[in-house]
Amino acid sequence: MDQMNFYLPEEQLAVQEMVRNFTEKKLKPGVIDRDEKGEFSLELFSEMGKMGLFGLAYPEEFGGQGKGSYLSYAVAVEEISKVDASMGIAFSVLVSLYGGSVMNSPADDETKKKFLAPVLTGDHFGSFGLTEPTAGSDAAGIRTVAVKDGNDYILNGTKIFNTNGPFADYTAVYALLEPEKKAKGLGCFILRKGMPGFSVGKIENKMGIRAAQVSELIMQDVRVPAENLIAVSGTGFPTAMKALDGGRIGVAAQGLGIAKGAFEITKEYLKVREQFGKPLYKNQHIAFKMAELDTEIEMAQHLLYKASSDKDAHRSYTVPASKAKMVCTDCAMHVTTECVQLMGGVGYMREYHVERMMRDAKITQIYEGTNEVQRMVISNNMFREKK
Repeated sequence: MDQMNFYLPEEQLAVQEMVRNFTEKKLKPGVIDRDEKGEFSLELFSEMGKMGLFGLAYPEEFGGQGKGSYLSYAVAVEEISKVDASMGIAFSVLVSLYGGSVMNSPADDETKKKFLAPVLTGDHFGSFGLTEPTAGSDAAGIRTVAVKDGNDYILNGTKIFNTNGPFADYTAVYALLEPEKKAKGLGCFILRKGMPGFSVGKIENKMGIRAAQVSELIMQDVRVPAENLIAVSGTGFPTAMKALDGGRIGVAAQGLGIAKGAFEITKEYLKVREQFGKPLYKNQHIAFKMAELDTEIEMAQHLLYKASSDKDAHRSYTVPASKAKMVCTDCAMHVTTECVQLMGGVGYMREYHVERMMRDAKITQIYEGTNEVQRMVISNNMFREKK
């Protein structure tokens, strides 16, 4: 999408239609049941990969689809999240955080393809290990360490809040190679499921995105070959930050999708529900409220598509990604809360979806950098002295 063109090109419209058909036929029928049971469908997730969705953001030479388009990927996350935000965040983490860690690392192209291609096909899954009990917004608090031992490294530490952690075949794990340097001594390894000492800990019981699988990952003397080190000491931190920039676009798309999904359900309800002898939408207060929400959603969409287009055009996208993440996820929380209110008692009932969407929306303001962190990123850039 050109920076001054406010309409999606044909390529993205085709992706949008394909994903919309998939969500209506495959995701929507079981979404309430998966939420209530906290169960994730690996079969449906793998099907998304085999449709080519995991490879949308990556070039063909790394196992992706064609030239790679982040805008196509953002549109896909948005459509998935309109129906199932749990599937949307699993998708985003695999592509933006695991894939972004590999793609943005200083590793050579052969290594990148080795760790990307199996995941982009849908045959294998990826996760991202950065957050720890002592390190959330402050990556300098990381305590996972990697010690050189011959041709291998020995990793010890614990990661928390790992989306896809319980079933991931590949995990990008950030660890200190030079602990005395703190964040500047950070590197990144690719760990494989089943490595001795690498295990899944507590699986989280969450308020929202209940079907998404989120867990601790525990490393106890895990021996990792040196060839799995994709970012050496000093390059791990910038690799993680670049991955998070892409991840913020993914979460922005998730937030926008949640907002749109709730809005569409509410709009249809207001057209058929009658009170005082007329449909609810003919109440001017309700109609005006919906007009405001519709406008808010469109404003958020423009920021998301701009950030995606900036990334595709190789322009700086750190600040655009933060703006999109902050606005789209605040929009998700506001729109879903208002939709529950507009639908009244029905909105509070699980069968109508919007209460789930409100629960799902909350976490989007927190992960991939809280919205307070996004304000820090935006304001720091705004007031930085230009050289």
